[in-house]
Amino acid sequence: MSEVDGPGGEALPAGERARRARAARRARGEAAATPAERRRAARSREPLFARAEVDEVRRLRRLQAGERLRLQARRAMIGDGLAIGIDIGGTKVAAGVVDAQGRVVARARRDTPTRSPQAVEDLIAELVAELSARHEIVSVGIGAAGFVDVTRSTVVFSPHLAWRDEPLREAVELRVRERLGRRVGRRTLVENDANAAAWAEYRFGAGRGEPRLVCITLGTGIGGAMVTEGRLQRGRHGIAGEFGHMVVVPGGHRCECGNRGCWEQYASGNSLGRDGRELARGRSPFGHALLAGAGGDPEAVRGQVVTDAARTGDPAAVEIVQDTGRWLGTGIANLAAALDPGTFVIGGGVSDAGDLLLGPAREEFRRTLTGRGYRPEAEIVRAQLGPDAGLVGAADLSRGWG
Repeated sequence: MSEVDGPGGEALPAGERARRARAARRARGEAAATPAERRRAARSREPLFARAEVDEVRRLRRLQAGERLRLQARRAMIGDGLAIGIDIGGTKVAAGVVDAQGRVVARARRDTPTRSPQAVEDLIAELVAELSARHEIVSVGIGAAGFVDVTRSTVVFSPHLAWRDEPLREAVELRVRERLGRRVGRRTLVENDANAAAWAEYRFGAGRGEPRLVCITLGTGIGGAMVTEGRLQRGRHGIAGEFGHMVVVPGGHRCECGNRGCWEQYASGNSLGRDGRELARGRSPFGHALLAGAGGDPEAVRGQVVTDAARTGDPAAVEIVQDTGRWLGTGIANLAAALDPGTFVIGGGVSDAGDLLLGPAREEFRRTLTGRGYRPEAEIVRAQLGPDAGLVGAADLSRGWG
């Protein structure tokens, strides 16, 4: 009979057995195991890889909880008042005062002066001063085309602007103080323009309610961004989402980034214009509509000229847009294989072609998607906020979201 059995050897209730076991250990001079000791003993019997996995999950949860608290504190400090959003493009700089519901309540716009960082910074300061003169501003967000560092203050590299390690936030704040004698808002933030547009669509547009969203912005080039469970995915160094510079045709067309065959050379406004100019230069009868749209100058054919001609039904322009759509679908299928989002939101000026572009993109996506027929397919939808997405997103992020 064991020391925790009954006098006749009968089995005792579990609670009584535990009590007698503790009494026996005390009689032998052994201390009862504490709950923490029992947990450690149980963990010591777990496989090493399982313990490591649990530790990593706990570490990530602690980091996420800390980040949530920091975001909440930042939002509490800044508030949900009016913010200024700036969207820097290759041809224009658009600015707006944006409320907490994503509505643009005031606007200003200028042509991009030159590729000079200093000239663009002067223009941004001018726009901030103009808009803040009529509104109480809590923060300023600037969306820039290029790689933005993790501190969201410096444009590390911009393929389409002459910016290299440009301290944009510091430069703009300095110029605003010089103009007004004071700072504007509690915070100035610099964000990649595609990140800003994606955030706007996630918060206020076509991506509302989608926990795993990929946004693709088709303009001069291709910008991209990911939002997962309410957070922008910026990557280790702050420059994730540069989908336009995935190489899809080794040795293909030269790209402004220095590589050849980047996706944006086949599925962007630049590619539409290049193919349109090639057709127009030959003075082919098929290029008459493109030449007419460009005032008779084949070198003036740009992506918008091709899109406008396609909308009127010009066969050559329609073919160019459809070819671009198929390249778009191929790239989206590659992204789906890597990222598996629920929705792709397609924005930017080239998306104005609508189903002329997105129809072929969806068809090519379904044709080339890995595991097609045996997996759920992401939706491909058009963005809802149009040209306002970049400035709306930049303004909202500057309040401490994302």
